[in-house]
Amino acid sequence: MTLPSLSTWRRRVAGMRGWRRRGLAAGLGALACLALPPAHVLPVLVPAFTGLVWLLDGATDRRAAFGAGWWFGFGYFSLGFYWIGAAMLVEAEKFAWMIPFAVFGVAGVEALFTGLAGLAAWMAVRALGVLGGGAPTGPARVLLLAAAWGAGEWLRSWAFTGFPWNPVGAVWVVSDAMAQVAALVGVYGLGMVTVAAAAMPAVLGDGGAGRRSWGPVAVMAGLLVLAWGGGALRLAGATDATVPGVRLRLVQPDIPQRLKWQADLRAGHIRRQVDMSLAPPADGDPAPTHVIWGETMVPAFLDRDESARALVAQAVPPGGLVLAGAPRAPDTGGPFRVWNSLLAVDGAGRVVATYDKAHLVPFGEYVPFRSILPIDKITAGRGDFSAGPGPRAVDLPGLPPVGPQICYEIIFPGRVVGDRRPAWLLNITNDSWFGRTAGPY
Repeated sequence: MTLPSLSTWRRRVAGMRGWRRRGLAAGLGALACLALPPAHVLPVLVPAFTGLVWLLDGATDRRAAFGAGWWFGFGYFSLGFYWIGAAMLVEAEKFAWMIPFAVFGVAGVEALFTGLAGLAAWMAVRALGVLGGGAPTGPARVLLLAAAWGAGEWLRSWAFTGFPWNPVGAVWVVSDAMAQVAALVGVYGLGMVTVAAAAMPAVLGDGGAGRRSWGPVAVMAGLLVLAWGGGALRLAGATDATVPGVRLRLVQPDIPQRLKWQADLRAGHIRRQVDMSLAPPADGDPAPTHVIWGETMVPAFLDRDESARALVAQAVPPGGLVLAGAPRAPDTGGPFRVWNSLLAVDGAGRVVATYDKAHLVPFGEYVPFRSILPIDKITAGRGDFSAGPGPRAVDLPGLPPVGPQICYEIIFPGRVVGDRRPAWLLNITNDSWFGRTAGPY
């Protein structure tokens, strides 16, 4: 494609109005989503964000600028969150009606932040006088969009309790070397660099010609190459972090979510995991010292149920522990409360340590504004889960200090370190809610 044709495309995109403009923005956002796991089609970021820049070029007022960003985000998040609907199909007779609200409603709320990013970038371009020939041109408006996008991702990591799912920087999990950049600038900084590089070809449609037009594109491409090289060097210099004398076994029983809490099957579910935990190691491999079960994989109040603890104890390696996800309901003498917890059980069936999930899933583990919303949460039980006190390092026999997380908590970067930094992180989850969708990625 020649430079004049790119100029023509820019004029066409910038000049769009009405439903065509909104539809294109949503389509570009959905296109960008294909760069995320599990698809990993990274090249689509270039037309997606280049198109967003051109749409913002054509915005005539604040409403149009916000709309370009909002519709882009709506397409991005609608495709990126389609898998949420799978959780409502576990008990479709009760929750299927919620699918449009869960998918498109959440997408609409998350798109507020991309709308604000588009608006902020558009206003900054005009406030700083970044104009050329009466229209915004040049690489500065691309960098402003990248900065605004990063600020928007940071904002949605905590606003309305936070839901920082699918940050653009996550596209680089396909490359261990590129992912190392997050150690320096965080996932939001990596996302800003990614947006800037993907959107910089927009300057090729500004009408210029020659090396000057390609300069900013070449600079951003070179920056990505340098980032990859730096990450590769970092990995090459990494040391073996294996802890002598520790061998972990992860147990995944693949129990259908609809059957998990069926009363007559619960003991069998536990026995199945015990059998998997006790399976002999492969030839030449050492025996496990600690066994890890997933989120709520013990379908009982493990702190209260002695028979369930006795079953779990059968899976404990000599001198080791089973770290199992289970609901916990201690007798506090007050109102009945339940936590979604990780419990460490020893060979005698004693609970030697616990961690309670602190960041709960709205409508999944609790219902916001329950007094005015007459609906049930999606997970088992009618009452809400209680939130734990927050991240902390947990000391367990035979293991370095661990920073536990449960499922949803993994999407909140920077919140895993409490007063004392753990030596390693453990996230247990239950992805059977989402079946064969993109959710587990």
